[in-house]
Amino acid sequence: MKKMFFITILSLATSACNRGNGDFDASGVFEAEEVIVSAETTGRILVMNANEGSLLEEGAIAVIIDSTNLQLQKEQVEASMESLKDKTTDPAPYIQVLEQQLAVQSAQLATAERDKIRFDNLLKAEATTAKQVDDINAQIEVLKRQMSVTQKQIIQQRSALNTQNRSVLSEEAPLSKRKEQIQDMMNRGVVKNPVSGTVLTKYAEAGEITTAGKALYKIANLETVILRAYITGDQLPFIKLNQPVKVFIDQGSKSNKEYPGTITWISSKAEFTPKTIQTKEERANLVYAVKISVKNDSYLKLGMYGEVKFIK
Repeated sequence: MKKMFFITILSLATSACNRGNGDFDASGVFEAEEVIVSAETTGRILVMNANEGSLLEEGAIAVIIDSTNLQLQKEQVEASMESLKDKTTDPAPYIQVLEQQLAVQSAQLATAERDKIRFDNLLKAEATTAKQVDDINAQIEVLKRQMSVTQKQIIQQRSALNTQNRSVLSEEAPLSKRKEQIQDMMNRGVVKNPVSGTVLTKYAEAGEITTAGKALYKIANLETVILRAYITGDQLPFIKLNQPVKVFIDQGSKSNKEYPGTITWISSKAEFTPKTIQTKEERANLVYAVKISVKNDSYLKLGMYGEVKFIK
């Protein structure tokens, strides 16, 4: 089998020399860089704009896949996020009651301190008793302790409610990420064409059910095509990357049409390599693939036969 494969590849490289005037150095067929566009989500195909032979610009909407189920999932997540607000507790009413209580205690303390000053003066004038002064002092101490307790209650209540609210709102971040994931899947339902080119093959139709990873269509940029040609080992030392060449296609039975081309790739390995290479003649029979970029004027077709002449 290896021998038959070698003979087939070698025939491509040498057949040009057996045709016409034998001026061609190599031959091969035209190909292009093909891109297979696949679905990234599952659903029914609503719109299929990628028709065979049609031109699609990069970024154009080629396929739209139904995302109704994803939209419902997104709305469910949004409703869950909205319900989190109902689960939170506004600390303002609770804090307001305690602050009002603290204000009353503060007013009572201010009154008691004024009374203390008055009773102190009366005691100096021997117009009151020491017991009344002691009662006022005791009342002031009680009010101060009550105010201290109320202040601590305000701090504790605010902290407890904030902790409770943070626990509830901590659920919002995962829901938000889930919403972003669903939106990303919905966006993937709108398939945008990755490269400008011509649709070569369409694998699906509108109305069909597709799944993630299933091929939708194949596209290639045919403005520049590639001639994959084969050269023999004795030609390899005389070519290099970016070297200009002449490419020919048949134009009628007795004439050829010429195109300028550029070598863009040279294979580093022979298509067929014997187990042992002992002679120079055997090295010359090795076959190497090269790629030649050719500007297409719409007459070059994929699979068309082409021939190459190196410019020396």
